Amino acid sequence: MLRARQKLGKYRIEKRLANGPLAAVYRAYDTVHGIKVALKIPHRRIMDEYFLGDFRKEARLSAKLEHPNILPVLNADFVDGYFVISMPLGDETLGDRLSRRISTAKALDFTTQILDAVAHAHSKRIIHCDIKPENFILFGSDRLRLTDFGFAKLARGRLEASGSGTIGYVAPEQAMGRPMLSSDVFSVGLVLYRMFAGALPKWPFEWPPANHQRLRQKLRPDMVALIRRAIEVRPARRFRDAIHMRNAFQRIKHRALQPGRLAG
Repeated sequence: MLRARQKLGKYRIEKRLANGPLAAVYRAYDTVHGIKVALKIPHRRIMDEYFLGDFRKEARLSAKLEHPNILPVLNADFVDGYFVISMPLGDETLGDRLSRRISTAKALDFTTQILDAVAHAHSKRIIHCDIKPENFILFGSDRLRLTDFGFAKLARGRLEASGSGTIGYVAPEQAMGRPMLSSDVFSVGLVLYRMFAGALPKWPFEWPPANHQRLRQKLRPDMVALIRRAIEVRPARRFRDAIHMRNAFQRIKHRALQPGRLAG
């Protein structure tokens, strides 16, 4: 682990923000540009060509996805023996934000941004493969940006790949090694359900899940139906991709909330 005040090229480490099985994320100060950044650094024990290939791919995919709701990569390079991916530093993750009360209107705004981000990736035929609240970074109080394309796959026909993603948000077919664009739709549906209902549905995802009544109190039936379709276990019953889901959401967005739920 890197230590606070340790120098890494032009970066001065300030604090470790997260520590996963493959990489750690640090808050650091860029002494050349005079800004604070987030550094994603693979653990040295797994820094062989196989794993470094995934991190290089993440940097390259992110470079192709220029969108207001996708976190850009500022730089990716070897620094003092570490492979370092530098990104803008946000305030917290959506997962952090969901630990506090959130208005229904704000959750609806976040829904727009989540779908816009994933739809943009799908327009480039990129499957994110790890959609979850912790991979949406919040800037200020109202801008979400999707990050962590480390598991992302390019969709060319039927994709055969090893299972990846985060338990709790991963689609059944993705867990079996067959991710597709609609797998991201499933994960998005679970994020939305948790955001509006305050609980995460669990396997076997039978309807209605926990806190369903809370969902119905906040949202009109057509919005509830949109979320339900997104988390269908069978991929053929879901939206084909996030583009179709976003378009369906845009048609009902203006009438998605139950009367009197703007602040609730």
